[in-house]
Amino acid sequence: MRIDSYVRSRSLALMVLFGLSLGSLAAQTASLPPAEAGAKDRLNSSPRHGEWARYPAAGGDSVDAWVVYPERKEKAPVVVVIHEIYGLTDWVRAVADQFAAEGFIAVAPDLLSGKGPGGKGSVGMEKDTATALIRNLGAEEVVKRLDATAEYSKSLPSAATRFAVVGYCWGGGISFAYATARPDLSAAIVFYGTSPAAQSLAAVKAPVLGLYGGNDNRVNATIPAASNEMQRLGKRYETEIYQGAGHGFLRQQDGQNGANMAATEKAWARVVNFLKAELETRTSGAARPGDPLLAAFSAADDCIDECASEPLSVAAN
Repeated sequence: MRIDSYVRSRSLALMVLFGLSLGSLAAQTASLPPAEAGAKDRLNSSPRHGEWARYPAAGGDSVDAWVVYPERKEKAPVVVVIHEIYGLTDWVRAVADQFAAEGFIAVAPDLLSGKGPGGKGSVGMEKDTATALIRNLGAEEVVKRLDATAEYSKSLPSAATRFAVVGYCWGGGISFAYATARPDLSAAIVFYGTSPAAQSLAAVKAPVLGLYGGNDNRVNATIPAASNEMQRLGKRYETEIYQGAGHGFLRQQDGQNGANMAATEKAWARVVNFLKAELETRTSGAARPGDPLLAAFSAADDCIDECASEPLSVAAN
């Protein structure tokens, strides 16, 4: 009897401990954006309010976007999420949801709005189609649509005045380039995107954070020139390279023998801290007038060779 009682007590203790371990793991995973395979589940289970929006852009244009709101009582700063070369996928929408979980209003514009069959955007679009359309986007159109997104975001009743941009792959290069075109930008974050032409960096007003995989020399080779020029100009460009991680590590978290997940955990924590420091604690400065420096966009990475070979699943919404 005593042996049976001991066995039952021991089993119960192990079950409780195992349950706590699983709970801790789930909490840790929930504090990160999902990998691509888990994007749809994250969207379906999110407690936050997400909605589709359409707003005007210059020249009679319009932009569709996925907008997610945080659960907080104060006004929230805005993070504009710039998608990869594949367009506005479920994974990008799930990343936006995670930004909202961190306390920001997340606006993810579809920069291919109206470019798809039947005048639709990139949602549910085939990979090859989205890639080809992205390559044909002009710098002027990208700036126009991001400007429209910024103005829409700042007009939201629940939005604070400060906003940042964050981009991935192709969108990472666009995020850095947009910092040369938008003087009232509060912060720019680059996930494994190429740097703008060095001669355009004098126009950057916002601090820039760049996060890169160590096994991504195609992109990383563009870092030194930008870093040297930003330093010469007295501007902030913080970089971190995660050894062993590959291109697109945030989306492909199970790759590179664990290095991508390690990079994801470190990079996401740094991004959240960076955004909270720049958007929540600093006072907003007045916007300075200026024309977009479109030359900066000529260096934005089209990511064809590296990204086009990566697996992708885009689910229609």
